[in-house]
Amino acid sequence: MTRGWTDVKALCLALVWIPSTLWLDRSASLAGQLALGAMTWALLLWWLSHESRLVRAQTAVVVAIAAVIELVFSGWLGVYVYRLEHVPAYVFPGHGLIYLAAFTFARLPVVRRNSSTAVRAAVVAATAWALWGLLLSPRHDVLGFFWYLCLLAFLRWGRSTLLYVGAFVVVSYLEILGTTWGVWTWMPRDTILGWVPMGNPPSIAAGGYGWFDLYAVLLAPAIVAAWDRRRGVTDPDVLDEVNA
Repeated sequence: MTRGWTDVKALCLALVWIPSTLWLDRSASLAGQLALGAMTWALLLWWLSHESRLVRAQTAVVVAIAAVIELVFSGWLGVYVYRLEHVPAYVFPGHGLIYLAAFTFARLPVVRRNSSTAVRAAVVAATAWALWGLLLSPRHDVLGFFWYLCLLAFLRWGRSTLLYVGAFVVVSYLEILGTTWGVWTWMPRDTILGWVPMGNPPSIAAGGYGWFDLYAVLLAPAIVAAWDRRRGVTDPDVLDEVNA
């Protein structure tokens, strides 16, 4: 009960922090973005202090991979562009918060008890959105439909199915707010070859984000085990810990 109630409070905090930060960034200067970044790092580190070492490692993997993606696809290639045309400081720790919010959503007792319903609801919502984006949206969102197929694959074969459901909820929430408020904008087509139409946002961005989650789940146990071997410590519980 205590763990569940703590998770509810942490998830609510994240779901309030995300729109608050995005709303403030609508008019923030560079200094303001740095302040938002410092506060987001503080929130992320506080949250991680209450999590297991495995979850900390998973979050670190997500932050590292997401940082590379942000710097390459936004900062360099301009596939999506932030308001001040650079990656804001809060984005890097923000990816950690997004992962933790999705992870926490996935381990809520009510979600676990109704896991089949949660997965079906995610599939229905994602299917409707992806088909609308591809067939009815003026942008003919091909990238979003591809990411929809990725999400279906994660939900069908992934080791942590509810984590991907959580990612669909949280990432969709984030992308809709961020693009609606003009914090970032996706280009009409990819900026590499110009062949792939994209929505603003792409309909199922969570399908792309799912790759971060996949690597986090796969790599984190090995990272923790390697760290323990380096220190000469054995902790078999790490490999047995249940993921969301």
